[in-house]
Amino acid sequence: MSLEFLHQFKTKYKLIFYQFIMEQNKGLDKKQLISFFVFSMVLMGFLFYFQSRDQQKEAEAKANQPKVEQTQANPIVAPNPTATAGPNVQLKNNELALEFSNLGGYISNVELLEYKAYNPKTDKADLPLMLIDKNTSNYGFQFKDKSGKLIDTKNLVFTPVVNGNTVTLSTNISGATLQFVYTLLPKYTVDFKVKSSGLTQITADAHATFDWNNSVKNFEKGRSQEEQHTEFGYAFNNYGSYDYDGRTTMDETKETLNWLAIKQQFFTSIIEPKSGFTQSKGEQEALPEGNILKKFQFQGQVPMTGSELNQDFSWYFMPLDLKLLEEYKGKEFDQILPLGWSFIGTLNRYFFIPVYDFIGTWGLTAGWVIFMLTIIVKLITSPIMYKQHKLSAMMKVIRPEIDEVNAKYKDADPMKKQQATMEVYRKAGVNQMAGCLPALIQIPIFYALFRLFPNLIGLRGDSFWFAKDLTAYDDVIRWSTNIPLIGSHISIFAVACTVVILIYTIMTSGQMQQPVQEGMPNMKVLMYIFPITFFFFLNSAPSGLSWYYFVSNAINIIIILVIKYWILDEKKIHAQIQANKAQPKKEGKFQKKMREMMEQAQEQQKYAEQQKNKKK
Repeated sequence: MSLEFLHQFKTKYKLIFYQFIMEQNKGLDKKQLISFFVFSMVLMGFLFYFQSRDQQKEAEAKANQPKVEQTQANPIVAPNPTATAGPNVQLKNNELALEFSNLGGYISNVELLEYKAYNPKTDKADLPLMLIDKNTSNYGFQFKDKSGKLIDTKNLVFTPVVNGNTVTLSTNISGATLQFVYTLLPKYTVDFKVKSSGLTQITADAHATFDWNNSVKNFEKGRSQEEQHTEFGYAFNNYGSYDYDGRTTMDETKETLNWLAIKQQFFTSIIEPKSGFTQSKGEQEALPEGNILKKFQFQGQVPMTGSELNQDFSWYFMPLDLKLLEEYKGKEFDQILPLGWSFIGTLNRYFFIPVYDFIGTWGLTAGWVIFMLTIIVKLITSPIMYKQHKLSAMMKVIRPEIDEVNAKYKDADPMKKQQATMEVYRKAGVNQMAGCLPALIQIPIFYALFRLFPNLIGLRGDSFWFAKDLTAYDDVIRWSTNIPLIGSHISIFAVACTVVILIYTIMTSGQMQQPVQEGMPNMKVLMYIFPITFFFFLNSAPSGLSWYYFVSNAINIIIILVIKYWILDEKKIHAQIQANKAQPKKEGKFQKKMREMMEQAQEQQKYAEQQKNKKK
């Protein structure tokens, strides 16, 4: 027996139970009583058998069940005592395959036909991508009848009628009619209309609560990374504002939400109420293992006009492709894609993604597209990088004079030594601040790519050398035991990138001054430690990101070697420095400001020492 059969058996048991309760007013039927007793005993036997046979399987099945609010009291069901859930109906086009549950009238299955999910058994993306799967999602509307009992549409049995690409699911509630009308449209869209007639005889509520429970499945290779990118997203202020929530709870009771998304790394499910959601609240819970990544629960209110539930919605089950998202004009769906805020997002949207797409038209594989993208970035930043490396060469030339200053002022006031050092830099024409500019430029580029590669769906599933998916880590070297900080694998791209960064660090740290004061950290040691610690980040990061940083730092090494052996002449630089000493450059505003600050600090230090001596 399967868990699916048990679920169907429990559904039939519920219907017999409802039938038994409804027939009580007509007197007890002996055959019904025997049938109810037999079904009860068999169901308890099945439950006991499955629980004792495989506790792990039962735990996984429990994880797959969406969280349902346990607040309803004796739900009102369709008056037909012989109704059954029956086979579910389906709709399909080139993009989506949908299945609808007769019990609850909700969409129970959503398959994205153009994409596949990762299969850990084959280490390939060869599974159907079920954005919503049986028993992982349900939704419905809740409102109270005039006696105070809660009506939850998830517990009602609907009768389906299919007409082309439209399915109408209807149910009766004590003489009232409720219909869910779904129409499958292009561009991953499902029109969803709720129609009622006669509810005014049952309820006096002015609002209904939309209740959505969704257990998100794990589709990608990198579970921890996918979990970080799985969260609530929502628009408000008439589509003018967007926010997201990756925390445990979501509380937006003061806003009217224009749409709500449960966003995953590369895919999303969006519900858009035309009247908006009010009093919105949500919860999410991350699961450490199993095929369920996170559990989401959302509740928001929609108005009932004259106690009738007539509302229009749209469902969107789609990939997070920037071009596709931008086609939904005025809805701001493109904000769901986490490309970074402000300048970072602009850099990704209007530079990196267009350049990546343009290079992709050359017919190159994804790995070589990233390689060419790196070359283009290096060409753009080459003038600044050249100045940085030239400064490094000049610092190396004046190293003996800096050492002479350090020796001269070894036991003197540190402030005097710093002033003397700056005087050497000034006479030599070396501007230390010029070396900070390349580092400042690298920061937004680094962060932009950090946001881009894990969210670029065009890169998903593309292999390169030993990496089977450039949006996930490569794990040619792997084992079964989980090691803290490393996990169960070593990424070759991460190792290669770490080695290259370490070589680059060694080549550029020669001119760095060592601390002469006791207790000051050794900056060289810190710089050598950084590439090692960076490995632990890269080991679980997308291999495309590690490949980019590998190429970028390898190019930096080549630039240094070219400048050292073919462009810069140390003898000429030394002669230039001597000429600068003979005719030193005029003190700049920044240098003057720094000198004045040092002199002021020195005077304050002297005054403090004098006051201290007087007290003695």
